Amino acid sequence: MLDPSAVGGVHEAAGSGTRSTAQSHAKNPVTSVFIPAMMADVDEVEVVVAHHERATLRVGDVFLKIDADQTRTDVEVEAMAMAPIPTPEVLWRKPPVLALAALPGTALGRLGEPSIASSAAWAAAGAAARMLHDAPLPPWPGWSLDELASRLDGECEWLVTNGVLPTDLVTRNRRVAEAALRTWTPVFTHGDLQVAHVFVDGDEITGVVDWSEAGQGDALYDLASLTLGHEEHLGDVVAGYGTDVDLDVIRAWWSLRSLLAVRWLVEHGFDPSSPGCEVDVLRSRL
Repeated sequence: MLDPSAVGGVHEAAGSGTRSTAQSHAKNPVTSVFIPAMMADVDEVEVVVAHHERATLRVGDVFLKIDADQTRTDVEVEAMAMAPIPTPEVLWRKPPVLALAALPGTALGRLGEPSIASSAAWAAAGAAARMLHDAPLPPWPGWSLDELASRLDGECEWLVTNGVLPTDLVTRNRRVAEAALRTWTPVFTHGDLQVAHVFVDGDEITGVVDWSEAGQGDALYDLASLTLGHEEHLGDVVAGYGTDVDLDVIRAWWSLRSLLAVRWLVEHGFDPSSPGCEVDVLRSRL
């Protein structure tokens, strides 16, 4: 949960991402070997997302995830095997590459864009989250409260010191985020359940992608990640989830997630101030 390369809304999904970066990337020897062998029936390789830590390519109906840190891939593969909800099929793994089959359907939505999915589809996403949270815990731990609070303080200081965001905006959202820093009962969380990682066909969930941040965590963090930038669908998600939740804590996670994301996004060539994205989420708390 809360890896900076995931928390900022970078879409490394088994579907198209919505952000791009102008950074150039060196030729990868593994993909240089595998991609030509897969190209007989496809016209091109699509770069879904790429930065210096990881990249995702699409070759036909296959997604190739390349990660410099194979412990993240270990988590992803094990979490997908444990999850009680649909996930992409693992076709093969040859480090540093993981090959996944594309999911049917389309993403539930995109950060910074209105979702065209139905209220029923959003409710189905809430129900899928509940099913995951009711499943047995994965064996690896998540972040501790002390680690999370320390990291939040560090990011807020960096944002103010470097003039990235106005002091009053950071201070207000740091205060809002405080409500998330409380003891929770750990559940099996996806850890990066952003809207682009949930795929639907009509009103049905066809699968959830990008499990590298899965682990023991706060159920409300997953619900906050799912509804970040889509507050109008929070009621649908909670209805599908099927139990009372603390909406103030979900809003606190919106602030916390966004504060933690901004530096990573800026340093990796993404724009958190794009309409509807992290900076707008922070401004909405004023």
